[in-house]
Amino acid sequence: MKKYALVTGGSGDIGKAICKRLANDGYFVLVHANSNLNKAQQIVHEIKEEQGDAVAIQFDVTNYEQTSKSLSTLATKTPIQLIVHNAGIHDDVPLAGMQQQQWGKVIDVSLNGFFNVTQPLLLPMMKTRWGRVIAVGSIAGITGNRGQANYAAAKSGLSGACKSLSLELASRGITANVIAPGIIETNMSKDAFPKEKIKQLVPMQRAGTASEVASLVSFLASDEAAYISGQVIAINGGMI
Repeated sequence: MKKYALVTGGSGDIGKAICKRLANDGYFVLVHANSNLNKAQQIVHEIKEEQGDAVAIQFDVTNYEQTSKSLSTLATKTPIQLIVHNAGIHDDVPLAGMQQQQWGKVIDVSLNGFFNVTQPLLLPMMKTRWGRVIAVGSIAGITGNRGQANYAAAKSGLSGACKSLSLELASRGITANVIAPGIIETNMSKDAFPKEKIKQLVPMQRAGTASEVASLVSFLASDEAAYISGQVIAINGGMI
């Protein structure tokens, strides 16, 4: 019987790569979208064309009641044993000029969203005595970044949450880790990071790829990574 995997933010570039890799690894993948359900459904179509199993689901990770209802219904049918919390947003501005709404909504998606998605799934997962919780953080959560105090706070918060969760779940055969990408080539990052700028910032002189991030997720989800928990693993071409 296939294990079920939930990927929040599954309709984005990195999320798509993660979904397709996990489907290829043999998971039944729940491809989550907030507003872009059509794109999630297209990813499901591509997965099925490659003989994988997937379904698109839609809910707002910032809404606990909506998220809990959606996921609790799914988890009663079959436990979701792999959670990849990839949902996140930017709203960049120096803190001195940041509005409370800008601070709040970034924290809400990445950090509160992690709680809203993960908490309803833990007890069913614990009963199986196997599970993986993987949060997609950022290099900004390790080093900070100008204009991203909100984003850095949200991503570093994931690190504390997963470190604590790893201690709570270790005896149940469940791991909890954070991956912290640096500059990854996506549609969103193309304009923000010209090639010359990347060469200055990244020792490997290139952006990472979404498939490289997906490969790290795949490894952490595997039985080979059963003794890795409570870690923040950077994938950034040697930036730090």
